[in-house]
Amino acid sequence: MKHRVRNLVLLSGRGEEEAQECELIIQRPDIEWTVVRCSWFSQNFSEGEFLDMVLAGEIALPAGEVGEPFVDVDDIADVAVAALTEDGHAGQVYELTGPRLLTFAEAVDEIAGASGRAIQYIQIPHEAFAAGIAEAGLPEDISWLLNYLFATVLDGRNASLGDGVQKALGREPRDFADFCRAAAKSGVWNVS
Repeated sequence: MKHRVRNLVLLSGRGEEEAQECELIIQRPDIEWTVVRCSWFSQNFSEGEFLDMVLAGEIALPAGEVGEPFVDVDDIADVAVAALTEDGHAGQVYELTGPRLLTFAEAVDEIAGASGRAIQYIQIPHEAFAAGIAEAGLPEDISWLLNYLFATVLDGRNASLGDGVQKALGREPRDFADFCRAAAKSGVWNVS
């Protein structure tokens, strides 16, 4: 049996040229498409690649002083649901970000404050980061993506706020501090 897709939401990477080239694949006249371009997920610190570092009390990354507008994945989900269930979203490209820019060091300070734990951010050279990923034995696709993101996407191209949450939902995006409080309350950052 053949099914015809009529409505599609694509999660894309903000500031990632390759991802934006892939967006063109779905931008067809026979599909009601919506593109959701996102900045770094806040939840990378609570359920993603950075959780083990948070639990170890030391987040060592080659992120520099570039501001990043971390976005809450609950906002992403809300936009995707709206795009799939409500009129008015077809043909839109929404850039989803949080409401403010934070360096990774500032984000780590907020995590430490919310969790009540001593957690420090350590700026490392990209070469050391790449070597650490290789030593950790991560799957090749994850290793490639992390290297790409830290070598390319954190060059300042995304150091601005998007208005996709406001346009799609008519409300402000969740703040990183709200994410930190919720994550701390869940116990995900507790060390046994």
